[in-house]
Amino acid sequence: MNKKQIVTSLLVLSMMNNACNTGQKEQEKETTAATEADIKLITLDPGHFHAALVQKSMSPGIDSVVHVYAPDGPELQAQLRFIDQYNTRTEAPTHWQEDVYKGPDFLEKMVQEKKGNVVVMAGNNHRKTEYIQQAVAAGMNVLADKPMAISSEGFATLQKTFEDAKAKKVLLYDIMTERSEITNTLQGELSRIHDVFGELQPGTEKEPGVVMESVHNFYKYVSGKALTRPAWFFDPAQQGDAIVDVGTHLVDLVQWECFPGVVLDYKKDIQLQGARHWPTPITLSQFRTITGLDSFPDFLQPFAKDTVLNVHANGEARYTLKGVHVKVTALWQYAGPEGSGDTHYSMLRGTNSNLVIRQGKDEKFEPTLYVEAVGKTKAADLEKNLQAALKQLESKYPGLSLEKSKQGFKIVIPAKYKVGHEAHFAQVLQRYMEYLKSGSLPDWEVPGMIAKYYTTTKALEMSK
Repeated sequence: MNKKQIVTSLLVLSMMNNACNTGQKEQEKETTAATEADIKLITLDPGHFHAALVQKSMSPGIDSVVHVYAPDGPELQAQLRFIDQYNTRTEAPTHWQEDVYKGPDFLEKMVQEKKGNVVVMAGNNHRKTEYIQQAVAAGMNVLADKPMAISSEGFATLQKTFEDAKAKKVLLYDIMTERSEITNTLQGELSRIHDVFGELQPGTEKEPGVVMESVHNFYKYVSGKALTRPAWFFDPAQQGDAIVDVGTHLVDLVQWECFPGVVLDYKKDIQLQGARHWPTPITLSQFRTITGLDSFPDFLQPFAKDTVLNVHANGEARYTLKGVHVKVTALWQYAGPEGSGDTHYSMLRGTNSNLVIRQGKDEKFEPTLYVEAVGKTKAADLEKNLQAALKQLESKYPGLSLEKSKQGFKIVIPAKYKVGHEAHFAQVLQRYMEYLKSGSLPDWEVPGMIAKYYTTTKALEMSK
């Protein structure tokens, strides 16, 4: 071998050695990132698609291995299909690895093994408060889908569990996705700009200062596919009545928008005035389309008459919060009009203007925020103050603009903020991760959750 060949061989060996070292370092880096992930998720008894939506995207700091504890059956398989769909999609695929335990003692096994530090819960609500209590007692953080309690008894247990969470230094938090919806966010922001909104009017029981209403659909699409719901979803003992289910979001928005950062005391700040609930009739044919079942199960027979199931799907609560009259209404229907989905209506009455979110046919079923002059407020003055307010919000929400409408003025929101309901779960998870990193929730969050679940469970009790 001549001198030139020797030099060439040495260069090749050096390059190969560097490549091996680089590959080894990258592998070590990936291994370190995985083993040092701050958050290791556990999914407990998933029975609702919200459990899968928490994993629709990957987040730095979360281990890619997720431990699942659940009874075997169609609900677990539906969860795993969602995760597989996210892992195999063409655009931004995830790379979750689901480590599944399917034994009947899944709850005891989870507590015993403690393979993660954050337990995600979204499913049958009959045992959810118990699940939360057990996870917290074991020293695990909990991120739970709403509702965390569906009865007054559950509320009492939840209160004690919050005390245990404080003693154990773990964070118990519920998934409030509606705070991430941009129209709700901006409604709250504008209500705090006096020149635009003025002061929140207390209103009366007949004309409340705050009105919120949501309409949900039993038949809907999730992640591009028609959703199959379990039969227990129609049982108030397992899913909960509308007031304690979807009503949770509405009560939360009232507190979050109207009294931001305020530490609420449910014993002093909330007075229930009235509540009612009524059914949505679902035919056997519609039930079959939603669940895939050919008949109503035995546990639904008390709500069935011939081929119609009367679902405990609608509820209304009227109460005062720190002297402000509030009405919240949760409604369910089989399916919405073509091109629509779940819809939301919200009104905050101010002394200068009303802030109203509509999501009807005129809005092409997109949530839209309007600002309407009231009392002695002139449209020209309101427009000027609104333009100034949008400049004030520019640093946080660049691109907002104003448009005249029949009702007054419409806030034109850039498409980049309209990420959709499914993306809001990742945003909630990011907020929760920040709380975990800091080691605590904001001081108003736990009192707010206690006030919220007192309101919903007490309203249900009153409606009966």
